[in-house]
Amino acid sequence: MIERVHEHIITELQQNTRTDTIFILAAILLNLLALGINSGVSSGSNHDATTWIVFFTLVSLVIAVNFVVELGLLKGKQTRIKLINGLLKMYKDQGVEGYYDASLLANYSARYNLFLFIAVFTGLVAIVVPLVLIF
Repeated sequence: MIERVHEHIITELQQNTRTDTIFILAAILLNLLALGINSGVSSGSNHDATTWIVFFTLVSLVIAVNFVVELGLLKGKQTRIKLINGLLKMYKDQGVEGYYDASLLANYSARYNLFLFIAVFTGLVAIVVPLVLIF
């Protein structure tokens, strides 16, 4: 039974990693796409209503997607910590805790913080650069 629990936790960790990867890639790709489109739109000389609609629609999309990504990554971080703590407890109960370094939790936390930073930073760049080009 303990082997099935172990397999389930490992499967959940793998799913968590895939989901986080999708969140990160989606945020970065959207941010870069919005940066390119809005920079192109804002650097033109024609600033009619359509230009502003496109601009603010993409800015709203960047804000909404980055908000969802940030929440998703924070939940992913919490889930990973809980799963790994469960593994550590299981390993301790089985007498094999020496094979897994508990300091990995701090490494995972730092990695998530970096992912959060890059998503927010690229989002801010996607918003600020076109605004600077317009004004």
